[in-house]
Amino acid sequence: MTSQNLLVELFVEELPPKALKKLGEAFGELLFTGIQNAYCLDDGAKLTTFASPRRLAAHITNVMSEGAQKPKKIKLMPVSVAMDSNNNPTPALIKKLQSLGYEDPLSIDRSVWGERISRESDGKTESLFHTDVAAGLSLGIGLQMTLSQVIAKLPIPKVMTYQLADGWSSVQFVRPAHRLVVLHGNDVVQSVTGPVEVLGLAAGRITQGHRFEAASEALEIRSADSYETQMENEGAIIPSFEKRRAEIVRQLAEAAAKVGGGVKPIEDDALLDEVTALVERPNVLVGKFESEYLEVPQECLILTMKANQKYFPLLDSNGKLTNKFLIVSNINPDDPSLVIGGNERVVRPRLADAKFFYDQDRKKALGSRLPSFAKVVYHNKLGVANDMLSRVVRVSEGAQVIGNWLGGELLGKQAGLAAGLAKADLLTAMVGEFPELQGIMGRYYAQHDMEYFASIPSVFPQKSYYEKYFSEDIPFAIEDHYKPRFAGDSLPRNQVGIAVALADKFEILVGMFGIGEKPTGDKDPFALRRQALGVIRILTECDISLALDKLIKNAQTMLEDPGLADRAASDLLEKVLRHASEEAKVKEISIETSTLAFVNNWHKDLQQFIFDRFSGLLREQGFNALEVDSVLSLRPQLLNEVPKRLDAVRAFAALPEAAALAAANKRVGNILKKEGMGEKVDAVNSKLLQEPAEQTLHQALLQIAPKADAAFTAGDYTASLQALAALRAPVDAFFDSVMVNAEDAALRTNRLALLAQLYQAMNRVADISKLAT
Repeated sequence: MTSQNLLVELFVEELPPKALKKLGEAFGELLFTGIQNAYCLDDGAKLTTFASPRRLAAHITNVMSEGAQKPKKIKLMPVSVAMDSNNNPTPALIKKLQSLGYEDPLSIDRSVWGERISRESDGKTESLFHTDVAAGLSLGIGLQMTLSQVIAKLPIPKVMTYQLADGWSSVQFVRPAHRLVVLHGNDVVQSVTGPVEVLGLAAGRITQGHRFEAASEALEIRSADSYETQMENEGAIIPSFEKRRAEIVRQLAEAAAKVGGGVKPIEDDALLDEVTALVERPNVLVGKFESEYLEVPQECLILTMKANQKYFPLLDSNGKLTNKFLIVSNINPDDPSLVIGGNERVVRPRLADAKFFYDQDRKKALGSRLPSFAKVVYHNKLGVANDMLSRVVRVSEGAQVIGNWLGGELLGKQAGLAAGLAKADLLTAMVGEFPELQGIMGRYYAQHDMEYFASIPSVFPQKSYYEKYFSEDIPFAIEDHYKPRFAGDSLPRNQVGIAVALADKFEILVGMFGIGEKPTGDKDPFALRRQALGVIRILTECDISLALDKLIKNAQTMLEDPGLADRAASDLLEKVLRHASEEAKVKEISIETSTLAFVNNWHKDLQQFIFDRFSGLLREQGFNALEVDSVLSLRPQLLNEVPKRLDAVRAFAALPEAAALAAANKRVGNILKKEGMGEKVDAVNSKLLQEPAEQTLHQALLQIAPKADAAFTAGDYTASLQALAALRAPVDAFFDSVMVNAEDAALRTNRLALLAQLYQAMNRVADISKLAT
C-alpha cells in the first residue's frame, strides 16, 4: 500500500466567471472529503485547488493506493432471541452467523466469541453485535465513486445537457467536459474495468494549455507533482486562481505607476474575481478615451466600464475619474497596439450612450416626471392607493413628520421635498439602462434642477425662500435614502437623508407586513430583511432617539389616514406636483386615499421581525446570546439605547453578586407568573411586614430603587444595574427565611407586592433573569 500525491483535472469549455471561484473551491473540498471517507488519505494530507476559465483541478498529498481497513459493526438480534435459557445459541443465531461466514458457529472459540460478538444495549433492549474488519477499497474504486458524487454536488448555477462523442448518450454539467486527468504519482488511476471515468470521459494524462500561447495543443502531464509547473511553463497559463489573482493585482499596480500622476486602479474585489475567472495568463494594458466624456458623472462611466467591458478605471489622487483605464488581456502579443485599439474602439460607444442618456435626462426636471408615476402599479394589494405616485406621497408625508421630530419645521419641509423627488430618477433613461445608479443619478439631476425649482413662483415665490429650503442636503438625501444597501455600507450623511431613509424603509415594512407579505424562508422579494437592518443601523449608529413604535405608527398613519387625500403631500411637494401637472397639460393629480385593511397581528409580527434582525446583528458584534436576550426581551423602543444597555449588562455580569441576583430574579419572575400578576404593581403595606428579612428587603428597596431609577432616567445604565448589587444580601435573606405563600391572604398579597416591586426595580435596563444559567 503506497502513499503518493494525487492530481485530478477536469478540462471543460469556458466556465461561468462569476461562479468559477466557488466551483474550484467546492471541487477540491468535495474530492478531498470523498477520498477521506474512502480511508485513502494518509496523515498530513493537504489539498491545493486550481481553477481557470477552462479547468477545475485539485492536488492532494499523501493519498494511499488502497484504503485502510475499517471496523464494521452490525446488530445481530436481541439477546432474548439469540440465546436460550441455558445461555446457548438458538437456531436463529446459528443461521445468522452462518450467513456471515462461520461454517460451524457452535465450534467458535469463546475468546473469538468475546472479541467479535458482544452484548450491548441499544437503548431499549440488550442485543448481540458482531464486529469485523472490512477490507479497504482500492483508490480506483473509491475515486470512481467520489468523482460521481463530486459532479452531483458541485454548486452549479445552471446545468447544461450535452451529447457525448457517441452521438446517443447525454450528460449534465455546467459546461461540456473534454478531458479528464487522474494521476496517482506518475500513474493513471485504474478502476475495476480500466481508467476511472466521469461524464463519459476516461482518465488519462493529456490536457490542454492556453488556447493560443501553449507550446503545443496537447500537453502530457508527467506526474501529479509536475502539473502546476508544466501548466505554467508549457501550457502558458497560471492554473491557481489565487496566484493568477495576485498577478493581476501586481500588474494593475505596475501599470498605474507607469501612467504616473498618482493614479490608482479602482478597488473592486468582485470585478477582480470576475476578471481572474476570465483570463488564464493575464497581461495588463493601458487604454484611454476622449476627455469630453468626463463631463458625464463618473459613476456612470465607471459602471459601464466595469459592468460591460470588465475594465479597471484609473482614479486620480482625489478619487476623480481620469480618461485612462486598465485592460486585463488574455494574450501577450509583441505589439499590443491592436489589442489596445480594439478595446478603445469598443468602449467608446458605451461612453457615448452614457453621455446621450445624461444629456437627454437633464432636459426634463425630476419634479416634472412625477405625474408618470400615477400609471405605475407599486403593489396591487394596497387598495386604491397602489400606484407609485401614492407611495411617493406617503413617503414624503412620513419624511416631513420625521424631519419635524428630528429638527423642526425647516428640516421637515426639506425632508418632505427630498422624499417626493427621491424616486423620480427611476423614470430616467440612465437608471433604466443602469438600475444600480438609482439614487446616485437622482442627486446629479436634483443638483442640475436647482435653477428649475428656483424659477417656479408657486413653489419658491422668493429667492430667499428657495435658498432657505432647497439646500445641498436635498440632492444628497435623494442619493442616500437607499442606504445602507448592503452590510458595511455607509449611512445617510445628513439629517434630511436620515428622515427620508427612515420614512421610505418604514413605508415598505409597514405596508408589506400590513398586507401579509412577510419574508418566508429564503424568499424576500421586497428585501424586507435589508430594510429592517437599515432601520436598525440608522437608529443605533446615528443615535436617533425616536421610538420604534412611534415610527411604525407614523408609517401606518400614512397608509390609512383619511386626511392624506386632502393634504396630498408635504407642502413643497404638493406645489411641485401641481406645477408638473400644469406643465404636462394634464388635469391636476388627485391622490387616492388608501383603504388598506391590515391583517391580524401585523404590528406584533413586524416588531418581532425587527428585533430578530437586531438580535443577529448584535451577536455578530460580539455580544453573547444571554446578554442580547436579556435586553431585547424587554422590547426597548429606543433602539439607539440598546448598545449602552448591553454594555451595562456586560459590566453587571462581571460583578460577584450578578449570578445570585440573576437566579433570584428568575425565581421572583416564576412566582409572580404562577400567581398571575400582571404589570401592575401594588403598594406595599409596611405594617404587614412581620419578618425581619422582609422588612430589611423593603427598606433596601426604598433606598436603592430611587438611585437605580435616577441613573436609568439619566441614561447611565451601568450605574443603574450596579446599584442593584447591594440587594443581594437582603434578597438572599428574604428567600431563606420568609414564606411567600403564607396562609394569611393579606400577608401573601403584601409579600407578592414586595416581590413585584423588586422585580420591577431589577428589570428596567434588562431582564437579568436571562443571565441565569
